[in-house]
Amino acid sequence: MNEIPPGPLAGIRVLDLTSVLMGPFATLQLGDLGADVIKVEPPEGDIVREIGPGRGPKMGGMFLHTNRSKRSIVIDLKRPEGRDALLRLAATADVMIFNMRPKALARLGLDYGSVRAVRPDIVFVGLVGFGQEGPYAARPAYDDLIQGASGVPALVAAASDGTPRYVPVNIADRVVGLFAVQAILAALFHRQRTGEGQEIEVPMFETMTGFVLGDHLGGLTYRPPLDAGGYARLMSRHRRPYQTADGHICVLIYTDKQWRSFFAAVGSPDLIEDPRFRNLKARLRHIDEVYGEAGRIFRTRTTAEWRDVLERADIPNMPMHTLATIQDDPHLKAVGFFEAAEHPAEGPVVSMRVPSRWSRTQPRAGRPAPRLGEHSREVLAEAGFPDREIAALVAGGAVREGGTVPEEMSDRQEEAV
Repeated sequence: MNEIPPGPLAGIRVLDLTSVLMGPFATLQLGDLGADVIKVEPPEGDIVREIGPGRGPKMGGMFLHTNRSKRSIVIDLKRPEGRDALLRLAATADVMIFNMRPKALARLGLDYGSVRAVRPDIVFVGLVGFGQEGPYAARPAYDDLIQGASGVPALVAAASDGTPRYVPVNIADRVVGLFAVQAILAALFHRQRTGEGQEIEVPMFETMTGFVLGDHLGGLTYRPPLDAGGYARLMSRHRRPYQTADGHICVLIYTDKQWRSFFAAVGSPDLIEDPRFRNLKARLRHIDEVYGEAGRIFRTRTTAEWRDVLERADIPNMPMHTLATIQDDPHLKAVGFFEAAEHPAEGPVVSMRVPSRWSRTQPRAGRPAPRLGEHSREVLAEAGFPDREIAALVAGGAVREGGTVPEEMSDRQEEAV
């Protein structure tokens, strides 16, 4: 049996004080890349443990998918002995990441200066709602709020029936989480070259604003403005999966060549001479009419008929999957994206593999998502805590082991971004 090579971040230890989704999604990536991620949870656990159905308590599906490749230790940071234990763990870490509001972290005595005193070269990463130099610095932030503030619901309203809506994915949390991973990897590379650690702030609002406006600032880029902004194709009310005679299909006819091929395939080559379809600029000026005409054509055949026509014409298309059908997609089956796994506490589960392919250090899930406090004793012992001290921390309530879960909410959860 071939030995599985370690991931590219093997040897890197991450002290993860994040909760909910943005931070845990970032540390998921680091864990899958081989880092030793130690998830520090409050006594009641990360609130995401409660989301969705689960076989066991505090082991919901979203938690399983966001917190694999991590170990869980429960520390009550409000207790002085808990705070001291955390600092001793920080002395062994390469990265400390949190999404608690910075003032709350400072009240606990866990600000950058305190942590740097025990680990001078640490990469100290704060995921915050807003840049700490602006007037929104102290405000709480959640995905819905950041979607709204960065313009997403307004764009959805302009592109649909006029009703603002949030995208039904935690897109701000996940996008900002990926930006955090990028920052951490770059800081580790800098440290490798110079020996210097540093403090990094990753704000949700500014990150998502740049993400959205990259598509939509448009003519507002210039002074004076050339238009009111907004990428016309993305904002068309007709930009949606096309309705067919028996369902829907996702198609993007984009280039001049693709439009010529499409009209030839449906027996309407004369339409390519229509001024509205002549080139990209013309199509963007008349985008609602262009999509409307295409929509009329797509309703004339079944989805299966269109798949055959579009494949022969080399026009990009995909099925419109639902949550119920996507696991049966033949491509995802062929590449082994969905994997059957056995969770030691939850039993048979479906896992999603790391999508990228590596020739030497293939990232993979290192371990299943942990039970609350499952690794408390193990992590402390590795950091040099003797058995008697671990026992005293557990007896005093500063540290908890798996299975000891109070029902009350702590202020630390409320302080999370």
